[in-house]
Amino acid sequence: MFRELPCIKAEGESFTQDVHPVIEEMPLAVSVNGRHALTAMTSPVMLREFVIGFLYTERIIKDIEEIESIRFEENTASVLTTNPFKILTSQKTVLSGCGGSMSFLDVEKLPEIDSDLTIDADSIRESVKEALHSELHVKTGGIHVVGLYGKDGRVAVVEDIGRHNALDRVIGYALEKDIDLSETYVICSGRISSEMVRKCLVANIPAIISRGATTTLAIDIAKARGLTIIGFVRGKKMNIYSGGQRVADMSSGDAGYLEAKMEEEKEI
Repeated sequence: MFRELPCIKAEGESFTQDVHPVIEEMPLAVSVNGRHALTAMTSPVMLREFVIGFLYTERIIKDIEEIESIRFEENTASVLTTNPFKILTSQKTVLSGCGGSMSFLDVEKLPEIDSDLTIDADSIRESVKEALHSELHVKTGGIHVVGLYGKDGRVAVVEDIGRHNALDRVIGYALEKDIDLSETYVICSGRISSEMVRKCLVANIPAIISRGATTTLAIDIAKARGLTIIGFVRGKKMNIYSGGQRVADMSSGDAGYLEAKMEEEKEI
């Protein structure tokens, strides 16, 4: 996933020729039923899982059984589905950065979370610590990490230049392994955006957790559709922005009272 490339390193007034590990990025053109659907800038790993997860979170397929075949050739992926008329209405380039949504957000059309999952605070801290320990990030400084966890611990941890791509990958992995996503939660290294929230809602993943920040739109959508957002998980600290009832250490009464108080203060 990286190559050693030459560079000139500067330290103070000293300049020396050296090499440094640089993360790989590649374009992947995907066609669905003979029509170009998207071009994604992504890391060159787990491409099958990425394609499956992307098609699922964009609602091009409802389940993995709708995929008849995926064929890879160099930088292209050709997908055939059981419904040959199911194609995207527009072509899209999905960049490796923080954008990349195919969908316009209409909160009322997004599914509500259907899950009875609860997670204790210690498990949240331990899973964040485990998932986000990335030797590749330490080496290159240019990678995002997304982990999928359940009651029994780690399901899959994926690294990619874009966190949205990494989320699609773990979802695709879970679909192939027939894992019940309603009993899982997501750990991510970067900001929790509205697009990350949308993907979790479509996949019925009840919680998304980060050591970083989130956005106001992500929180608003999460509250409206029953998703738990937890940010700034560092050491013993964390911020629970929505869905506090899924944190086992809090009683449902406490979670409801505190979130109601948050809403009151927001309106003042």
